[in-house]
Amino acid sequence: MNSKNHFKLPDFLPYLLNQAAETSSLAFQKVYKDRYGMLRTEWRVLFHLGLYGEMTAVEIGRQARMHKTKISRAVHKLAERRFITRSKDMNDRRIEHLALTDRGKDAYRDLSKVAESYNAELEALLSDDEVNHLRGALEKLAKQARG
Repeated sequence: MNSKNHFKLPDFLPYLLNQAAETSSLAFQKVYKDRYGMLRTEWRVLFHLGLYGEMTAVEIGRQARMHKTKISRAVHKLAERRFITRSKDMNDRRIEHLALTDRGKDAYRDLSKVAESYNAELEALLSDDEVNHLRGALEKLAKQARG
């Protein structure tokens, strides 16, 4: 290693953010994978539809910051397993409106409860001030990335 290189990967903020995200999401990932056989992109699509109601894949991509190919695969799997419905737009046949089925709504309600509980567990590891500072810092970074 070059002694002039002072770069420290463990101090690199994107690396730390990724490590924290991966570590903190593993337990929740096990729940949606074990209970519903879903991948991360699938539960994210399911949650966007559960939170916001009927949406298009483009709208989900914009909101969730996911690539259209990943969304397309997730939509296909969720529709195949009857968690969501797809309906063509009457004015533009290229557009599909996505919505949760009753099965999808049940999965969303179930996973929402687990997510709320898991979020509370994570927050309990930090003080109220730390939670507020962390949330504020992450929101600030997310907004900066959009700009």
